[in-house]
Amino acid sequence: MVIRTYNEEQQYLEKISSCAWKIKKGFVPNMKVEGVFYANDALEKLMFDELKNSCHSQGFGGFLPGMKQIANVAALPGIIGKSVGLPDVHAGYGFAIGNMAAFDMGDPKAIVSPGGVGFDINCGVRLLRTNLSEKDVSPVKEQLAQSLFDHIPVGVGSKGVIPMTAKDLEEALEMGMDWSLREGYAWAEDKEHCEEYGRMLQADPAKVSMRAKKRGLPQLGTLGAGNHYVEIQVVDEIYNKFAANKMGIEHKGQVCVMIHSGSRGLGHQVATDALVAMEKAMKRDKIEVNDRQLACAHIRSQEGQDYLKGMAGAANYAWVNRTSMTFLTRQAFAKMFHSTPDDLDMHVIYDVSHNIAKVEEHFVEGKQRTLLLHRKGSTRAFPPHHPLIPVDYQLTGQPVLIGGTMGTCSYILTGTERGMQETFGSTCHGAGRALSRAKSRRNLDYTDVLGALSEMGILMLILIKF
Repeated sequence: MVIRTYNEEQQYLEKISSCAWKIKKGFVPNMKVEGVFYANDALEKLMFDELKNSCHSQGFGGFLPGMKQIANVAALPGIIGKSVGLPDVHAGYGFAIGNMAAFDMGDPKAIVSPGGVGFDINCGVRLLRTNLSEKDVSPVKEQLAQSLFDHIPVGVGSKGVIPMTAKDLEEALEMGMDWSLREGYAWAEDKEHCEEYGRMLQADPAKVSMRAKKRGLPQLGTLGAGNHYVEIQVVDEIYNKFAANKMGIEHKGQVCVMIHSGSRGLGHQVATDALVAMEKAMKRDKIEVNDRQLACAHIRSQEGQDYLKGMAGAANYAWVNRTSMTFLTRQAFAKMFHSTPDDLDMHVIYDVSHNIAKVEEHFVEGKQRTLLLHRKGSTRAFPPHHPLIPVDYQLTGQPVLIGGTMGTCSYILTGTERGMQETFGSTCHGAGRALSRAKSRRNLDYTDVLGALSEMGILMLILIKF
């Protein structure tokens, strides 16, 4: 590994717009394409501080800096276009979190990498609307928060209340939200407002290990830990009334519910199993990468296909999980307001996936190509009239849900044609962080965080284990 000074590293970086930087070939060895990352002033400083600290430590300790990870992805076989860091990019395992990359399905050497999807497969965000206003919820917000807390299990290793047998799990892995619909946990229209209609058809439960299934069986309908949350939100501002009305968002003060969760222990195990298999495949097929965390296999190989089928099963599990929590959320609201979920207009606005790999058609240099898109910590953002978005949003573009960080706003955006051209229809996923979880625990006292949120009028319930 070549060790360069911070000033030497900067020679490979070029600011190409007010919010975009280019990473030139040569920044790391064997780059097939250039890298690019998008950042405002605050994120730009974090990215460069990360690089500076890495230079001073000569590359030892912790994850590689995000810029290096973006560049290492640009060196992977079969990559096309650019390796892209989206506007909340930060260091992760293999790929940076917020890193998107496309691989040419027509190239026999093109790869799939679990590090480009992440351990929490199909971690994503779902937004529900209601016909309630802030004035309806404020008097009972403590009771409503407690009701949600009682209905939806949280925390590491939490167990769900949705009954599921081993046979049910097999069917859920294959059917996704179609299983939830059959079992009465979803409304028919829910899946219309979900990526892939809540089901990846290539899923094969046989490619999900018994250990993964054992971890997933008791966890359906659970939130988990980390940055996952169920949040009762209030519409603070409407910037585009036409798009908002299409989504059923009609006025300021309207109450919505955002659910952020994924595939729990099952998805983590699918990723772990695949990494072990792919390390062997790399030796057999002589695939060289700059970082061993980028373990991968040729897309067409047995290991590559097995992973994609298992990943699709984990993605289906995540949609069933979010759907189960949607069911429980509807029950909690109905109980609190002595009504029904239907009368409360608790429809799904949209459900987006963050950590996923999908086969998509895109135009590259004027030619239509079939690509495998890795989106890790990034969100699909397709423009108006795209055939893969619901009829309801054909005129607005796909809703893009950007989750806030505790105490900050969340946003609903819509996809654009420019995004298709620059980032293969991808953007950031929100709920990011400036500190690692370990640093946050060392530097922040949870009682101070709860106090600061309380001063902002935000009530937060957490599970504390002693």
